[in-house]
Parts: sequence; structure tokens; C-alpha cells
Amino acid sequence: MSETIEKAAPPRPAEGAGSEHYARLLQGMAHAVAAKGYAETTIADIVREAAVSRRTFYEHFSTKTECLIALYETASRLALQTVSEAFDPAQPWHAQVEQAMTAYFDYLAQDPVLLRTLFVEILGLGMPGLVVRRRVNDEIANFIQVAINTSSNGSAEEPAAHLTSEMAMTVVGGINELVLQAIEQNRAGDLRELVAPATRLVRAVAAESRR
Repeated sequence: MSETIEKAAPPRPAEGAGSEHYARLLQGMAHAVAAKGYAETTIADIVREAAVSRRTFYEHFSTKTECLIALYETASRLALQTVSEAFDPAQPWHAQVEQAMTAYFDYLAQDPVLLRTLFVEILGLGMPGLVVRRRVNDEIANFIQVAINTSSNGSAEEPAAHLTSEMAMTVVGGINELVLQAIEQNRAGDLRELVAPATRLVRAVAAESRR
């Protein structure tokens, strides 16, 4: 997971090696929360997992809530980047959906520790968690809307789609619930099984948009 976080962690100016500490703190947060849950995790747990000092923690974050939000935003951004790289706007949208869904679920499945943080622990933050979750979901929904609406025209069998922002958010909500259900049922390692229903969901919503 450290490589994943380091790739996604934004550079922090004038800190030199501090960017490495930043990535290690995000990794430490993910492991601490996975072991104890967010409510029981302390800053001492985070710095121990990250192998840095408490002073280093406070050079980057004011609270453990701020650290968890940074982890959530960083990992979510990389997930969106993964999907973006799998989506080819030169191809018809319906030919790209399954490929994009596969890339997304493969990204989530590669790190069960991070998966739980992204979909479960973030909810333990209350309103701050809901705010950042909404912001990330809005970004994902916007990507889906733009990607599908700007893809090549469809065929006679599957004409071009035009998603509204509300329909794009419906897709995001449905996919999130599929992932949460898989986590509840201890099927985090089988997320590839969600590709088919998620693809059908996107196609169904797109079909509705053409009516």
C-alpha cells in the first residue's frame, strides 16, 4: 500500500523528505484504523504504524480526522485516475464501461485495508466525513457524466447516451452500495464479481436517459 499512497500523495512544498513522511502517515492511518477502527485509533497508534514522531504528525496534520480525510481523498483520487486511464473516449461508451468497471474494482480489491477505510471508516467522522464523501462522489459522478457524454457515438443497437448529473450520481450511489454489501459479506477479495452488475447498472441508467 505504501507505493499506492506515495504515488497519490500530493507534493508538499518546502518539506524535502517530508513528502515521504506524509505518505507514511497516510499508510500508518490506514493500518491503525484497520486494526482498531477509527474511534479507537489514537495519534500514538498512527505515528507508531508510520514509524515517525508525534512532532512529524503535527507538521502535516492538526488532528487524526484531518489525516483520515487526507487518506480518503488521496486514495479516491488515485481510484479515479485508474478509471480515467481505462476509459478511452475514442471508443463507443458502451464498449468502455466494463473495462472501466474492471479497473475500478481491481484497484479497490488490491488493498482490503484501504477498502474498508474508504467505504466504512470515513462514515465514522460524522458530518466532516459526509462532506468529503459527497465531494469525492461528486467528482466521480462528474467524471462518469463527462466520459460517457463525450465518448464516440454508439451503434444502431446502442445509440449514444447522455447522462444528467442526477443520473451519474445514481450510478455512483449504486456502485457504492454494491461495494458496501461485499464488505459486509466478507467478499472484499471478490470485487471482480461486481463488474457485471455495475456494468448493467450503467447501461440501464444510460438507456433510461435516451427515453
